[in-house]
Amino acid sequence: MNDLWAGRREAARRTAEPLAVRMRPRSLEQLVGQTHILGEGKLLRRMLDAGVITSLILHGPPGTGKTTLAGLIAHHTKRKFEHENAAGVGVKRIREIVDEATRRLELEGKRTILFLDEIHRFTRSQQDVLLADVERGIITLIGATTENPLFSCNSALVSRSTLFRLEPLTEGEIVEVLRRAIADTEHGYGDLHLEVTDEALRVWAVKSDGDARRALNALEVAVLSQKQGSRDQGNKASGLGASVPGSLDASLLVIDKATAEDSIQQKAAVYDGTGDEHYDSISAMIKSVRGSDPDAAVYWIARMLEAGEDPRFIARRLAILASEDIGNADPHGIVMAQAAWMMVERIGMPEARITLSQCATYLALAPKSNAAYLAIDAALRDVREGRTVAVPLYLRDSNSSPIDEGVRMRDREGERYQYSHGAGHRVDGLPVSGQDYLGVKTRYYEPIEAGAEALMAARLAKVRELRDRLIRDSLKAGPAGGGSADIGGL
Repeated sequence: MNDLWAGRREAARRTAEPLAVRMRPRSLEQLVGQTHILGEGKLLRRMLDAGVITSLILHGPPGTGKTTLAGLIAHHTKRKFEHENAAGVGVKRIREIVDEATRRLELEGKRTILFLDEIHRFTRSQQDVLLADVERGIITLIGATTENPLFSCNSALVSRSTLFRLEPLTEGEIVEVLRRAIADTEHGYGDLHLEVTDEALRVWAVKSDGDARRALNALEVAVLSQKQGSRDQGNKASGLGASVPGSLDASLLVIDKATAEDSIQQKAAVYDGTGDEHYDSISAMIKSVRGSDPDAAVYWIARMLEAGEDPRFIARRLAILASEDIGNADPHGIVMAQAAWMMVERIGMPEARITLSQCATYLALAPKSNAAYLAIDAALRDVREGRTVAVPLYLRDSNSSPIDEGVRMRDREGERYQYSHGAGHRVDGLPVSGQDYLGVKTRYYEPIEAGAEALMAARLAKVRELRDRLIRDSLKAGPAGGGSADIGGL
């Protein structure tokens, strides 16, 4: 039975729609941004052109157009669009959608797209009901999430889906979206006598942080508040208790930079303390320090702190970086990082921000070497993959040395440990003996010509040269502890 009032109710519902909903693109051509997946020759564009849409998971920050894109895919492929939230949809509702999709395919030859928002909340029982029909092509699943689906979604779901990351819109793209809304006479404010300055548009483009919905909400607040202000001024001027019909559109509404700033909240960092932003931001900070850019390092620290990151986490990462990337090129780096960590633990925020900034800028401008880091990793690789090297007899603990004919092996001629301080040979104050402390011929630590490590490199070269000469001399003199196996034995 036809509902005579359905059209009127639908019109009433549309009057309540916010600007961001009214301005949603009606076709793929109207969509702004995401050219990395929808540009000519890109994967999603190829899938749409070929009419081959498999299950998709769209992930990215809020306001990047995940819901809009899903609807456009359904429109482009002429499929029925069912929109549900994974957190609220139950097994019963999923069965209903699948049954309706089956009937629609059998009777009309029309396929169905099920769009699940917050798909990372999809439970195992929900998944079991749906996936069999997804695999048979009865229904096409498109999920949306702000989380990383590789970590937050069921592995069975991920393995059956193509993943697309949606990126925040650029400032230029946000301005384009806003200009469209200002000029659109059907869904936007094209029928108003409205002037929005470039400075106002830039304020929204910057503060929205790539979120088109947030920018459009700010425009809507600015326009509606200006309209109300114009109406109140008109009432006062005319002495009337109500505005004169038709007078509102005739008045000029000007939105300048100040109005724009008052129409949008101070931007909040899109940051999840356990998600991608947590790891991406600290990774950016570490790479900035490693790349000797103190400005970038301080920015990433500020971004994390402003979003509520634990300053102790940042201090720990700086301490690790001091050993891994600064190393012996500046031995004071690790001391600075240790002191910073201790101070951050004791003083807390907001003062800890200064300590973190001092430490990060010092490390960013310190000489850098990863020689110590490479040395331990190379040694670990040999320990794990190569032949186990036995401790030479002359280096073993005196109590563990085997006894033969009443004499410990380490006390036999040629097997005795040579006390370094009594060896009689020194290089720049370092005692050097002709004894081999490893038993295999290999090198792990290779210092570089950087900062303080340059001095260590020169000193180490002298030590190695003298030790090799002493070992050669001892071998010529007769059997003694100090011969070396070839590295090929590892």
